[in-house]
Amino acid sequence: MASNKYLLLAAILISVMASQTATAQLLGLGQVHINGTVHCSVSIPTAITPVFPNALMALQCGSSVISTTTTNTNGVFDFSLNLLSSLFSTLLNDCKLIVNTPLSTCDSSLPSIGFLQSPLQLLSPASGLLGGILSGFLQLIPSGFSLIN
Repeated sequence: MASNKYLLLAAILISVMASQTATAQLLGLGQVHINGTVHCSVSIPTAITPVFPNALMALQCGSSVISTTTTNTNGVFDFSLNLLSSLFSTLLNDCKLIVNTPLSTCDSSLPSIGFLQSPLQLLSPASGLLGGILSGFLQLIPSGFSLIN
């Protein structure tokens, strides 16, 4: 009889530990990736639009800068955030990407005043939003950069 109590206690402990792991995944202890390419243009980029290398970027939510990065030589950027520390709905509704480096840096004929800015959108995972959360990985992309004077 005593061994049955220990087996039951072990089963309960294993169940609680598994439940906590699933809850942690559901709460989003994974990553949000925000990535894309910045082009050296004030209009919609085409296949021949040059990229914007070494551009200083910020992820801004409200008036606070959450994270910063620099584009690589191909104009590509990537922000990686802990999903728990960045409420997902806040990212989609209140956050934007800002390119702080003036456009004239990559093309002297472009404005030296103003900055590029883009809201965010979800790049939907194949398994949907819940599947992305459960897998611990969500990806956001810029919805389109525009010049702000």
